[in-house]
Amino acid sequence: MTRTILITGCSSGIGLDAAHGLRARGWKVFASCRKQVDCDRLRAQGFDSPRIDYADAETIRSGLAEVLEKTDGRLDAVFNNGAHGLPGAVEDVSTEGMRHIFEANFFGWHELIRQVVPIMRQQGSGRIVQCSSVLGLVAFPWRGAYVATKFALEGYSDTLRLELRGSGVDVVLIEPGPITSKLREKAIPMFERFVDWEGSALRAQYEASLLKRLYEDSGPDRFELPAAAVTAKLARALDAKRPRHRYYVTTPTYVAGYLRRILPTRIIDRILAGI
Repeated sequence: MTRTILITGCSSGIGLDAAHGLRARGWKVFASCRKQVDCDRLRAQGFDSPRIDYADAETIRSGLAEVLEKTDGRLDAVFNNGAHGLPGAVEDVSTEGMRHIFEANFFGWHELIRQVVPIMRQQGSGRIVQCSSVLGLVAFPWRGAYVATKFALEGYSDTLRLELRGSGVDVVLIEPGPITSKLREKAIPMFERFVDWEGSALRAQYEASLLKRLYEDSGPDRFELPAAAVTAKLARALDAKRPRHRYYVTTPTYVAGYLRRILPTRIIDRILAGI
């Protein structure tokens, strides 16, 4: 029987590569996107592409219903992936902006999981894979809003895994570091909408560092890997009879995980404050 998976955030980057990679491995892939124009593009490439916008609960319900209609009510796996950034100092991120990023990076994921879990419980099997981040392990300056969503996702997923013990449903976290994607480009409108950097007490620091990083394409980050590196770990997480709870991707994630285990917080702060 062909295995089925719903992948969110497939317009580009990690989601798009995962859709192509798993289809090549024999999966029946439902590659969802937030915008209808991206769904149409993927359908032209031969994918079933339901529209799912994490900020719109109705699209989550209708998108999942579209999937289940084509699978006779079965779903073997979900890869929660769609997310966006909101750079800026925590003190400068508006509360509206914080709500906005949590809607897209956390609450929408919860809504989809709440609808998927009963299906997987009934069939006695399933795999929920969450795309977290190295920023779910450690905090970096200027990324507080995104860090908050990923730390929330880590705790949420660990709790969900405990609660699903014995059900046949596995919960897995994939934690990439720098991956080639459009995350920086897509963060710019969020930054401009929700961060008043010109009125900030840290304006000089914005001008010296964050603005250049955000608006100037300086090429790949150090240790950056292509999205295929995440797809490879996703495939391992899906194929394993007993998947690991966490899969690291890129050198920075391995380093961060190691440092968090062996160093006191004060020392880690000194290291990360200079990044």
